[in-house]
Amino acid sequence: MREPVIELSSVSRSFPAEPPVLALQDVSLRVEWADYLAIVGPSGSGKSTLLNVIGLLDRPTSGTYRLDGIETTSLRDGARTKLRGSRIGFVFQSFHLLAHRSVVENVMLAEIYARHDRKGRKRRALEALDQVGMGHRVDFPTDRLSGGERQRAAIARALLGKPSLLLCDEPTGNLDSRNTAAVLDLFDQLREQGLTIVVITHEDEVSTRAKRRVRITDGVLTEE
Repeated sequence: MREPVIELSSVSRSFPAEPPVLALQDVSLRVEWADYLAIVGPSGSGKSTLLNVIGLLDRPTSGTYRLDGIETTSLRDGARTKLRGSRIGFVFQSFHLLAHRSVVENVMLAEIYARHDRKGRKRRALEALDQVGMGHRVDFPTDRLSGGERQRAAIARALLGKPSLLLCDEPTGNLDSRNTAAVLDLFDQLREQGLTIVVITHEDEVSTRAKRRVRITDGVLTEE
């Protein structure tokens, strides 16, 4: 039986203050392979803290987090960084593309930073761009792309390492309605191909496209 991609058990995260700030309170969450989950909530609800914990960018104060069956809370920083690089692809509201580089060069940078084998790097980048429908733009400078095309290039970059999880933080926040719909269509296609997707969003248009929706309020997570 396949392990869940994400399994949070009684996770809490507090920050030093007077009194302490409890950003996450006893959060439990299970996300299976090829699931598509939206996490919604108002500003200050704990969404960003939950994103950082799931993305292995922060450690919970208490509780456990298993990613692909691997218990992460006890791992050393180097092992967490390696696991994050191999299992999680990140997509952000800001595309974080280099304007003076071509689309394919931007995608290839993902492997340079992760120190993957150089052999076959361009081929893998071109395959990722084909996967997101950007095969016709590989040599374009990114500043000549539309917002939707930039986000597709960013998604291709996130897919380059063949992650188990695509973790998206307000991925349509800088897009108009037409490009938002195109990116959401792409997420549907990627899920059908077996990718697990978690989207942090405050937009109903985005969250209603997911298979599941959970809400976080004052650090407390509830399934909708």
